[in-house]
Amino acid sequence: MLASQLGLMQGDMPGGWIRLRTLILLRWVAIIGQLAAITIADRYFAIAVPAGPSYLAIGAAIIANLVSIFVFPENKRLREREALGFLLFDLAQLSFLILLNGGLTNPFALLLLGPVMISASALQLRSTVILGGLAIGAIVVMLTLHLPLQFDDGTEMRTPAVFEYGFAASIVVAILFLGLYARRVAGEIREMSDALVATQLALAREQKLTDLGGVVAAAAHELGTPLATIKLVSTELLSELKDRPDLIEDVRLIREQADRCRDILRGMGQAGKDDVALRQVPVGTLLREAAGPHADRGKEVLFLLSPGPGGAERQPVVLRKPEIVHGLRNLMQNAVDYAGARVWIEAEWTDRSITVRIADDGSGFPPQMLGRIGDPFLTTRRGEGALTRRPGYEGMGLGLFIAKTLLERSGATFAIANGSDPFLSPEERPERSGAIVEVTWLNARILAPPDMLSRENRRIEAG
Repeated sequence: MLASQLGLMQGDMPGGWIRLRTLILLRWVAIIGQLAAITIADRYFAIAVPAGPSYLAIGAAIIANLVSIFVFPENKRLREREALGFLLFDLAQLSFLILLNGGLTNPFALLLLGPVMISASALQLRSTVILGGLAIGAIVVMLTLHLPLQFDDGTEMRTPAVFEYGFAASIVVAILFLGLYARRVAGEIREMSDALVATQLALAREQKLTDLGGVVAAAAHELGTPLATIKLVSTELLSELKDRPDLIEDVRLIREQADRCRDILRGMGQAGKDDVALRQVPVGTLLREAAGPHADRGKEVLFLLSPGPGGAERQPVVLRKPEIVHGLRNLMQNAVDYAGARVWIEAEWTDRSITVRIADDGSGFPPQMLGRIGDPFLTTRRGEGALTRRPGYEGMGLGLFIAKTLLERSGATFAIANGSDPFLSPEERPERSGAIVEVTWLNARILAPPDMLSRENRRIEAG
């Protein structure tokens, strides 16, 4: 379900992201700059600018902007092809102006980068390649085909050929490098934004389950006493109506239905827990709850709970936060998915901190990926046979990112490693040879407050 909600987010950069109003505003800025450059060059620097063709090119841009304003609604968002056409027009108009005014000797030739940068930041790779290729082609043409700049007295403004070639090379390099850089940065920002949305969806879903459990528990508590009263009264009626067989069956039915309601509420109360348990549980109970959906998937899940230096013998009672449960559950799912036969879930507590360690006997994370684990949309352990290990599951690389984000939000620190060298032979590998994930909280961030520990859960008493 989460994958379907994010299907349009991952990697897709469809049109509809760019507002027409934004591009129109940028074009107005370019038009004002072009008019200012031509006017200043003509009046203050005595440069013989081909005013007619230049103003014609600027006029075409003005007309295109006015048509866009009056034809399309103000909130129009451009599809991919529409945005590409808009930027192609800007590139062609700017290239024509530069050809008329000195070619690469014109310092404003650097502005050819503009449409390419916009495309790299907001459009698909294909559109960016088209714009970049055409911009480079325009630069090549300008090396040989352009009108030279002249002063009013007819003197040509010449620059050494090596300078022109160097300037052309610098613009080409800038198009390639800055285009790639802008695309990479914009892509990472989009991925992080999409992944954070996925994290919010996951946390909201876990919170809804927690809230549902609280509603069930409250219903069980509130209905327990009336059901007990009904059962008590029906029992007394059974003893008083022995001589009324026409009524005794009805009373017996009432008692049976009261017992049935009691059993249903008890089952629901166990599924949802009660009010206090929803907020604080022993650490072992928390780990077993998180592992519950993955405990019967054909892998042996072992729980090892022990105090560390300075830790009490009794398990610490921790806050049961939705982000902790969901984060640990994602880590455990990953371990079960890739384990060979066993998964170890360990908890160790000291007088300062609580550490949860999740290990498996699989192949571990690819060594080259260890430094990037936790990045959104990064598939970490998918290799040959991964689809058979994860039947029906096509991960988006969000599981570990969501787990890391949620657990760090709860105050945890997060560490990932492999249990052994991947180049060891099967005989040389230790039992816990796969991935190891360690999550640590300071006691102040996860232990339940003492006043919560003093409260007792109420039970349903049915008489």
